[in-house]
Amino acid sequence: MKDQLISIEHLFVTLNGSHQPLLEDVNLTIKMGEMVGLIGESGSGKSLTSRAVTGLLPKEMRVSGRISYGGNNLLELSDKERYKQLGIKIGYIFQDYRGSFTPFIRIGKQMTETIRTHIKLTKKQSEQLAREVLNEVGLEDKTIYHRFPFQLSGGQIQRAAVAMTLALKPELIICDEMTTALDVITGEKVLNYLAKVQKETGCAVLIITHDLAQAYKHTNRIYVMQQGRIVEEGLSEEVRCHHKHPYTKKLCSCLLALPGEDLITTASQVMVK
Repeated sequence: MKDQLISIEHLFVTLNGSHQPLLEDVNLTIKMGEMVGLIGESGSGKSLTSRAVTGLLPKEMRVSGRISYGGNNLLELSDKERYKQLGIKIGYIFQDYRGSFTPFIRIGKQMTETIRTHIKLTKKQSEQLAREVLNEVGLEDKTIYHRFPFQLSGGQIQRAAVAMTLALKPELIICDEMTTALDVITGEKVLNYLAKVQKETGCAVLIITHDLAQAYKHTNRIYVMQQGRIVEEGLSEEVRCHHKHPYTKKLCSCLLALPGEDLITTASQVMVK
């Protein structure tokens, strides 16, 4: 498909010495400008799938299949060639947010160096961009820019990590449980900013989450994963209201009718303003 950005076909991941695959025949596509959710309980294989895309799996794991991106099969690229895609082409917001920063280098310095590594900007321009994205995710740049990571709370570091990734405006943004450390209001603010970046750049987003309410609200399509396999996929509203697989039904039964969803949305909109 012409507007298809990335396609995962018949992806298998197996631990060396084992015949039981951790991921089994995973197929997933994402189009430009699309926000796709990958949902499932912890240990279902969501993060393994995303790390197979970025080449961040341990050497003890064997990967087969095809991951088509930019006319290439990412699985056939060397580590060096694959890493060139990260940051400027494929942005990854890690669940382990503290690993995004070196503890004893100021946040601003790390952000500007990362930006200048991928984008041709002057030091002043990169600093301005870093400050802008910090403010966009609800962090006061005058304070946060000059602080060390160990001086920030977990939620502040997570938002700074999100800001650093979004500053590069990659074609594909993979968000691995990126709002886990954030309260509901702040999480909504970050997701709203992500939607804004998507609208401005036309990028694609893969949201990996076990938060069904978040997936239903923010994604166009959803893939449901169970024990390393995709068991259902479809438009978000279809998966929510007309799901077919017993596992999806089980997941949805854990989510109440969301009577407070409008309240959460309204509160977050007020806070954002």
